[in-house]
Amino acid sequence: MPLSASLYERAVSAPPVPPRLPLVIALTGFTDAGNAIGGLIDYVRDELDPTPLVVFSNDVLLDYRARRPLISFDQDHLTDYRPQRLELSLAHDALGQPFVVLAGYEPDFAWDAFTAAVLSLADELAVSSVTWVHSIPMPVPHTRPIGTTVSGTRSDLTEAHSVWKPHTQVPATIGHLLEHRFAEAGTRIAGFVLLVPHYLGDTEYPAATIAALDSLTAATGLVFSGDDLREQNRDYLSKVEEQVAGSDELQRMLQGLEERYDAYMAGSTLATPIIHAGDLPSADELAAELERFLASRPSGDEDKRGG
Repeated sequence: MPLSASLYERAVSAPPVPPRLPLVIALTGFTDAGNAIGGLIDYVRDELDPTPLVVFSNDVLLDYRARRPLISFDQDHLTDYRPQRLELSLAHDALGQPFVVLAGYEPDFAWDAFTAAVLSLADELAVSSVTWVHSIPMPVPHTRPIGTTVSGTRSDLTEAHSVWKPHTQVPATIGHLLEHRFAEAGTRIAGFVLLVPHYLGDTEYPAATIAALDSLTAATGLVFSGDDLREQNRDYLSKVEEQVAGSDELQRMLQGLEERYDAYMAGSTLATPIIHAGDLPSADELAAELERFLASRPSGDEDKRGG
């Protein structure tokens, strides 16, 4: 059935795009543990100054009542209406290397039409590869590197970076559908799942965004400067460590997570630090005290952490 409105509009002043650029996809959706993808989108928009090529229509794709846009109230009048954004853009990494990025919200509607449009645009731009990232909460310690599991058609990345290979069904995101359709079309595509400590999943965890950038680097060779994020992460972890140091219960819980992680990694042949979920404790066993602390921190701590 044809849509009643155009799915997207091309930017009037869009620059020419060289062929064979990598396409990076960052869409917030069903889960975003640690605000990994939200932080990645902020990084791209704030640090890389991308130039829009295509702007997708909120009126076609977005459920406004589920994800309401923000508007500011200034004493007696309304200002600064900020709608959601979903754009295909041209960006450059820290070395000036160009790439194409699809960033913004996960569409609520018209998944098939949206997926077909993205595949058509990727074909038009003759992209060399597609890489997307998302994140889920896992019962793992924050004192170890964030692991990934990798899907797609790039066996080199799967062999080097992925060890959790379940046979299961999961609630799909638009990223999954895009990966499935790109793979059917014979495109070189990789999907990275970041495995973020469960007890930090509802916070803005800078390390999760750093891991997202590192995953993109591994797949594309793009280089990103993450100095500000690393500084934010040091401040963030210092607050977590302070709470752990003050609680025997949290120390025991963290030690148990670390022992299980290290026992698995001792038998791993992977070159990169990846985790396996099969023998780790359930999420219900994680420290409720730390969860309460992270959920109830004063706003001043939030501001200092900077997400």
